[in-house]
Amino acid sequence: MSDINNRKKLLEADRKFIWHPFTQMKEWAETEPVIISEARDCFIKDIDGRWYLDGVSSIWVNIHGHRKKEIDEAIKEQVDKVSHSTLLGLSNVPAIKLAERLAKLMHDSGFNISKTFYSDNGSTSVEVALKMAFQYWIHKGVKGRNTFLSLNNAYHGDTLGAVSVGGIDIFHKTFKPLLFKTYKAPSPYCYRCELKLSYPSCKMACLKKMEDILKKYSSSIAAVIIEPLVQAAGGMIVSPEGYLKGVRDLCTKYNVLMIADEVATGFGRTGKMFACEHEKVTPDIICLSKGITGGYLPLSVTVTNNEIYNAFLGEFKDLKTFFHGHSYTGNPIACAAALACLEIFEKEETLKKLQPKIQMLKEWLKEILSMPSVGDVRNKGLMAGVELVENKKTKKPYQWEDKIGWKIANYARENGVFLRPLGNVIVIMPPLSISEVNLEQMLVVVKNAISGVQ
Repeated sequence: MSDINNRKKLLEADRKFIWHPFTQMKEWAETEPVIISEARDCFIKDIDGRWYLDGVSSIWVNIHGHRKKEIDEAIKEQVDKVSHSTLLGLSNVPAIKLAERLAKLMHDSGFNISKTFYSDNGSTSVEVALKMAFQYWIHKGVKGRNTFLSLNNAYHGDTLGAVSVGGIDIFHKTFKPLLFKTYKAPSPYCYRCELKLSYPSCKMACLKKMEDILKKYSSSIAAVIIEPLVQAAGGMIVSPEGYLKGVRDLCTKYNVLMIADEVATGFGRTGKMFACEHEKVTPDIICLSKGITGGYLPLSVTVTNNEIYNAFLGEFKDLKTFFHGHSYTGNPIACAAALACLEIFEKEETLKKLQPKIQMLKEWLKEILSMPSVGDVRNKGLMAGVELVENKKTKKPYQWEDKIGWKIANYARENGVFLRPLGNVIVIMPPLSISEVNLEQMLVVVKNAISGVQ
């Protein structure tokens, strides 16, 4: 079969059988999508032989690059032993070793948490955390703690519990009739402050609003859930220094649990292994996924402390068991990939080598801030967002239907860089292993794309 016929068949099958996530399928059917057939290092290759720099780490999961030898070999070795065995009534070697490795990692990061519960994606890790926090208070004999406090602009996943604590109307409003009640505090979105104030003169009034909610309703709140430092899907919104520590202090003051959703920010994205490390904050529960396997396989963990874990201990008849689980909980292949991924962090000194690349990104962001359509730039580590505006003085945003982010992404794609924007925000989140040469090239393309479209 010729390459042209093969491409045509693949396109037809894609349009006929696949429903793509977060995608308007009517428009998809009218486009010529990129179909990936191969990948290497920080690049992905389509069926026509064109290579693209993977500017969003295959949606924020790839850490060490594609086809990483150590992870490839770990997976192959594990397949030769056992590919899956349930954790319901059994255990397995990679799951045990990974839980032990994660406990050490938590300790090294300054966190007093060590009990790992496995699931298979970021949404489920959040569902586990919410149910765990709710049931914890029941076992403690505390009644009425049946809701949560989260932030506007928050994104914690797409299952109904995770959507309930979300705060992005475009994603979540449709499902409102299905959701449980939660309290919402203002987002620390300094560029578009909900309170119409300016940082730092505001003295983080958004924290005061959170305290007002806790002061009034803490007796009904099981936990505060936040994305530490960066609200990723909300538009790469970076909180001001001290905000995260302030949230931790409020949780302690009002005796509610703190859940840190580090699905996007974990595993080096912010320049440290975990975002909470930047402000020496220890959450009661941490949710991790995405980069945990280096982008190879679905896996997530919800890690908590002994205080919460011990509340679930009792006699069989007491029914204190945490009645939650997944068919692929603790999958041996995924755990083997995760162990190899963590080993690479140490072997290649990933975090240390990341620092000059973070500095390069910061300098580039300062440079492009002068561009007419760039309203705001923000980053933490190698996570960055460039917010585009129609009017820089008034901060007037482009309309959703203008698709300005997609126009820039399409321009970049034609020049060898794959991006996926968040509305008017251009997301820059390449693999941590990207070379300085490739990072520089990526940034040149993005700048040219913004210039070419504005």
